[in-house]
Amino acid sequence: MSRLSIQLSTSPASAHWGKNALVSFDNESATIHLLSDDAHQYRTIRRAARILDGLNLDFVTLCGKWHIEQQWAFACSFTNTKKQHHIQWADDEHSNELIQRYQALVFTRNQTNATPEDLSPEKLANSSTEWLTSLSPSHVSAKQWTGEELVEQQWFGLYNVGRGSVRPPVMLEVDYNPTGDPLAPVSASLVGKGITFDSGGYSIKSSEGMLHMKCDMGGAAMVTGGLGLAIMQGLNKRVKLYLCCAENLISGHAYKLGDVITYKNGTTVEIVNTDAEGRLVLADGLMAACETQAPLIIDAATLTGAASAALGRDYNAFFALDKNLMQRMLGYASEENELAWPLPLETWHQEKCPSNYADTANSRAQKGGGAGGASNAAGFLSRFVREGAQGWLHMDLAAAFNDSADAYSPAGASAMGIRTIARALLEE
Repeated sequence: MSRLSIQLSTSPASAHWGKNALVSFDNESATIHLLSDDAHQYRTIRRAARILDGLNLDFVTLCGKWHIEQQWAFACSFTNTKKQHHIQWADDEHSNELIQRYQALVFTRNQTNATPEDLSPEKLANSSTEWLTSLSPSHVSAKQWTGEELVEQQWFGLYNVGRGSVRPPVMLEVDYNPTGDPLAPVSASLVGKGITFDSGGYSIKSSEGMLHMKCDMGGAAMVTGGLGLAIMQGLNKRVKLYLCCAENLISGHAYKLGDVITYKNGTTVEIVNTDAEGRLVLADGLMAACETQAPLIIDAATLTGAASAALGRDYNAFFALDKNLMQRMLGYASEENELAWPLPLETWHQEKCPSNYADTANSRAQKGGGAGGASNAAGFLSRFVREGAQGWLHMDLAAAFNDSADAYSPAGASAMGIRTIARALLEE
C-alpha cells in the first residue's frame, strides 16, 4: 500500500522541481506550494490534489497547518469513484466536521454514480431512506407511493414519466422530526428529481447524450445528502423530503408527444418533448412540499442543458421569485465555498412555453427548449408552488456531474450543493 504525507507551504519549490512547481516530493512526503497572496487557493489545492491522485496513492495524511476549507478542497478533488475513505485529516478541532461532510459527500457521489441497472426508482427511494434512518433512527419515518398508487394520489406527472418502464415510478416522503411532536410544524421541505435513467423517451437522446444519464437523479441525491449533513450537524427542526423517482424509457406504455397531463392543482400540460421530463416529476414533488405549509421549499435537479451552457460545469444555477431568499441562499453558498450563480426568473417566464391545447407546454418544440431554456423550465415549476412563490428556490445543478476528469475535478458526481442545502436548513 502506497502512503504519502501532504503538507502546505507558502515557499516556492526547489528549482530542480521546475519554475513555479505546484507540488514537490521528499521521501514519503509531498508539499503543495501556495502563493501567499493566492486569491484562488482552494482551486490551486484542488489542482494539486488531482496531480497527487494521478500517482495512484492508497492513502494520504494531511500534515502540518491546514485549515478546514483547505482540507475540504483537497478531499473533494482527491476522492474519486474508486478511492474513498483514504484521507487522514490534519490534527485539529475540525476533524469531526470534516468526517460529517465527507460522509455526506461519499453518499451523494455514490448514489449519483451508481449504474442505472443497480439503482432503480425503488432502490433509490429505499437507499435514501436507509441512509437517513441510520443517521437518526428514532426521528426518521418514511412512506412511498409506487406505480398505480401514484394515480390514486393524483401524482400524474411522475406516473406518466415513469410508466414506460417495467420498474415502476416512486414518490418518496421522508419525515425528519426531532421534536417528537407529530403536530410540529414543518420548517422546510426538500424536493429532488430522481430520474434514475433518462433515455429521453420518444424524444430520444443520442448515444453520446444518453451515456451519462445515470446522473439524472443527482437532484435526489443532492437534497438527501444535504438533509443528512444537516442532521449530522445537529438539525433540530422538522424537515420533509420528497424524491420523485422514475426511469424515462420507451415502450408501448410510455407517455407520448401530444399527450396532455392534468395536474392535481388543475394545471394542464401538453407534452411537446418527452426529454423535458424532470420538470414534470418535480411539479408533483413541489405540490406535495407545498401541502406541508413549510416556509422554505428547495428543489434540486439536473434539469437543463441550458444551465450548463450558461454557467459551464463550475457553478450551480439558482432561481427564485423571492429575491430576499435568493440573496440569502447565495450568501450561504458563498460562505460554504460552493459556487452558485443567479439566473433570471420572473412570473412572465410561466408564459414562455405556450400551448394551443393546454395551459402550458412542458417545453418549446426546439432543441434544448430554445433561448432561455433554464429560466423557462423554472417558470414552468413556479406554476406548482404557492402563489407568489415566497420561500421557494430552484437549484439547476449544472455542476453536479463531470463526464470526465479534468485538472480540478474527478470524473463523476461532485456533490457540490450539499453544504448550501444543509446551511439553509440550519439557518432558515
